[in-house]
Amino acid sequence: MSETTSIAPKPFDWSSPEAAARRKRRYAADRRLRLYGLISILTAIGLLGILITSLVITGHTAFLQTKIAVTFTADPDDIPADNPASGDFRAVVSNSVQGLFPGIDDPAALRTASNILSNGATNIVRNYVVSHPEVIGQTFTLEIPASDPYDQLNKGVIDRDLPENRRRVSDEEIALFESLEERGLVSTPFNWGLFINADSRFPELAGLAGAVVGSFYALLVCFAISFPVGIAAAIYLEEFAPKNRWTDLIEVNINNLAAVPSIVFGLLGLAVFIQIFGLPRSAPLVGGLVLSLMTLPTIIIVTRASLKSIPPSIREAALGIGASKHEVILHHVLPLAIPGILTGTIIGLAQALGETAPLLLIGMNAFLTSPPGGIMDPATALPTQIFIWADSPERGFVSRTSAAILVLLGFLIFMNALAIFLRQRFERRW
Repeated sequence: MSETTSIAPKPFDWSSPEAAARRKRRYAADRRLRLYGLISILTAIGLLGILITSLVITGHTAFLQTKIAVTFTADPDDIPADNPASGDFRAVVSNSVQGLFPGIDDPAALRTASNILSNGATNIVRNYVVSHPEVIGQTFTLEIPASDPYDQLNKGVIDRDLPENRRRVSDEEIALFESLEERGLVSTPFNWGLFINADSRFPELAGLAGAVVGSFYALLVCFAISFPVGIAAAIYLEEFAPKNRWTDLIEVNINNLAAVPSIVFGLLGLAVFIQIFGLPRSAPLVGGLVLSLMTLPTIIIVTRASLKSIPPSIREAALGIGASKHEVILHHVLPLAIPGILTGTIIGLAQALGETAPLLLIGMNAFLTSPPGGIMDPATALPTQIFIWADSPERGFVSRTSAAILVLLGFLIFMNALAIFLRQRFERRW
């Protein structure tokens, strides 16, 4: 029987040209991977920059409002002292316009001049006189918003050099407005009305106050329901529930619910809360209930992840000194998991703040000229207000739509920044 000998493989020469070529290919692949990641980040930042820039370019004019200083005379013949609200304020405004343009006698020309002021000028004067009845019999000056065409004219949206047939305002109307400018009666202050006024059919008077209040009430209801219910469900599933097919089925369904389109929750809210339980349409209570259904899966998932991140030694130490199961959870585990829970909750509420489809289905897109007084009153929300303005044929609502989107983005950025701050401030590292 012949004896065989084994031959050891020749060791690879790492200094050979083959090894150098292999290292060169690996380093090139690493550089390409980093380059792809950098390109992706720059692309995302660029697209976000394009979005923000387009919104700022379109919507920055909505944060300014053209106003005209008008002197009014509260004639006692037009405004009775015992009941100022019943006064003839149309006559008061008409007389003031006549005072602005004393050379105009023709009724048609006077109506043209009156169109420079907002259609809400009568209500503005009425509200002022009712609040200050001591001005009856005196003169007073108010800054009245200019109507939308003249507001756009003053902001340069309407080019004065265009031919007359291509402008919304005629040469005669431009001449009247320029005469006010020459007398220093036209100003362009910051448009606080965008934040303190409710919705209006006139762009120069429309604001976001009703939508902001409606969103606040809806998120308040959403938080009051989803936060305690979500934490309780997560604690039970993570700490007490037995591991069997039923809990596995519940976990799968919770994960699936987190990915369900929001319009499905809107249909559920319409069918259950409105049609079965008879809750009022357009109410923040219904909106909050629908939004809580959407945020519950997110809060449960985040809470369970936060509970899992607590080291087992915390539980073992508490049990070792005689603490019961619920004392371990409530006094030791849950306080340490709260930072992560709050972060997930705030992010879930921020997502709910930007939802539009479910709120449209339950009717939170009503036209309201005053903010809601409670969770049962008809209301709208920021996303639905944006939808309403975007669908309006008035050109003045274009800039206000972009401005409303910027306001909504501002709220979302604030809520996400708050979530990051809470995580970094209270997070424990093990």
